[in-house]
Amino acid sequence: MASKTARRQAGRRSKWAAAALIGIGLLVTGGVYAGASAAMAASDTSTTATSSLTVEDGKKLFQANCATCHGLNLEGTNDGPSLYGVGELSVEFQMATGRMPLQMQGPQAPIKPVQFTQEQIEAIAAWVQETSPGPSYPSDEILDGGGDVAEGAELFRINCAMCHNVAAAGGALTEGKYAPALTETSPLHIYAAMVTGPQNMPVFNDMTLTTEEKRNIISSLMWIQENESAGGFSLGSLGPVSEGLFIWIFGIGSLIGLTVWITAKSN
Repeated sequence: MASKTARRQAGRRSKWAAAALIGIGLLVTGGVYAGASAAMAASDTSTTATSSLTVEDGKKLFQANCATCHGLNLEGTNDGPSLYGVGELSVEFQMATGRMPLQMQGPQAPIKPVQFTQEQIEAIAAWVQETSPGPSYPSDEILDGGGDVAEGAELFRINCAMCHNVAAAGGALTEGKYAPALTETSPLHIYAAMVTGPQNMPVFNDMTLTTEEKRNIISSLMWIQENESAGGFSLGSLGPVSEGLFIWIFGIGSLIGLTVWITAKSN
């Protein structure tokens, strides 16, 4: 009897042994799972970084999203113009600003949220360029903002201010059309607009404005975007309209109020 009791006590385990074993098992399992997850994430990241859309992908995207209006091979339809010769620069401009795809017919395609990623847009543009070449992307030097700002501002006033306002704040045109503000437009899209002439804008080819002059205009607009109004309150940068309204409401209103006050005091 005594020997049985001693044998039973010698084989008894501590009450914390099971908890310790469970804890070690959970730690090992968690470590293995975390390591596997990190490896899979790194694999996915490297795959995403190295993957890129091809020209053939651009063709498929175009035919799925744009061919209804522009035709399967850029030939155009009754609902949209041909894209022969427009080039990748025009395609990138129209899609990256949200103007295309067009939601409805109207006087002008409005700027709206972009519906494609930049990679998809560039793939579509590359296919259009390969199928029917046209204006392409400029060199980085043209978009660096290092041109002659003073000359660019003068060129802008001569060629662009009648529609876009001297302060690049935009303005209304006829029949529901308008010139958009350029206060947040990227240098690439400013250049694309000058070269491709979207909407109601004329095309400024190298015979009208040289490449260096385009660079100067872009530099002046970049300076406007980066610097606040030097004249105090911009009043919307709408020129004499807002300035005259301000004078009538606040300037003359203040004079009338002062006159009434002086009269009341004298009485």
